[in-house]
Amino acid sequence: MTEKTIGFVGLGIMGLPMAKNLLDAEYPVVGYNRSNEPMAELIEYGGDDADSPADVAEQTDIVLLCLPDSPDVENVVLGTDGEPNPLIDGVSEGMAVIDHSTISPMVAESTADRLAEKGVTMLDAPISGGESGAIEGTLSIMVGGDEQTLDDHRDVLEAMGETVTHCGPSGAGQTTKACNQIVVAAQMVGVSEALVFADKAGADLEAVVDAISGGAAGCWTLDNRAPDMIHGDFDPGFFGEYQYKDLRIATDAGEAYGAPLPQTGLAHELYKTMVENGMGKDDNSGVMQVLEMMAGSEARVED
Repeated sequence: MTEKTIGFVGLGIMGLPMAKNLLDAEYPVVGYNRSNEPMAELIEYGGDDADSPADVAEQTDIVLLCLPDSPDVENVVLGTDGEPNPLIDGVSEGMAVIDHSTISPMVAESTADRLAEKGVTMLDAPISGGESGAIEGTLSIMVGGDEQTLDDHRDVLEAMGETVTHCGPSGAGQTTKACNQIVVAAQMVGVSEALVFADKAGADLEAVVDAISGGAAGCWTLDNRAPDMIHGDFDPGFFGEYQYKDLRIATDAGEAYGAPLPQTGLAHELYKTMVENGMGKDDNSGVMQVLEMMAGSEARVED
């Protein structure tokens, strides 16, 4: 049994299976989530619960976060939006906080600075791989911050991820995740356009997917999502509304850094349309439905 006790705040579609993988690796895990159902599932799996983010920190040696957005991280860690018992009230000098949320690089840096005043090191360590990667423990983890702290806790991250990469100083992990989401969105939109185009032209959609997957167009989306897309299966592995949020982070950062993001701007608008039409809880591949709305027909294979 490892001597490290792990705190985990945010037991959602990604966080809960990540916490379970830590339990499978024989780490004691103390969790906190605002809703009760994930907490009950964690306890049934062998974890313990806490009453607040501060309580998590008081019971553990290292705290992991997996939260929806920048304001959530600031509130949970610093209490900026009324959290009565934020994490910072329970930390002790020498602790590490590792944030697996996807947030603004600027917020990652400022939050790390606040924790540093308490003698706590924060790593921004966003993840990629979707729900399936979280369940299987095959996530890609992009880490910004102190490299020695990463080395000290690499064993923890390797219980949840297949690839753990140090990307640079504080904020670099979030910058890398923004790059990841720029490319993911480009794939999702590109594959959606291709499938809707093929359908309008009367092509066999399954044959199209098989043919282009093996050539220069081959990509993760074609291999892992296109077979479901052409059957209208948009059960979420990664919510469309989260993809929209991530693209908003990317475009905001692009504005701050003066980086041109023309393709990302278009993808941002398509995902906004998806969310505004009540599709935000669909998988991010569900952006194809926006293209179908524009085309006036659905690109589907009949079962």
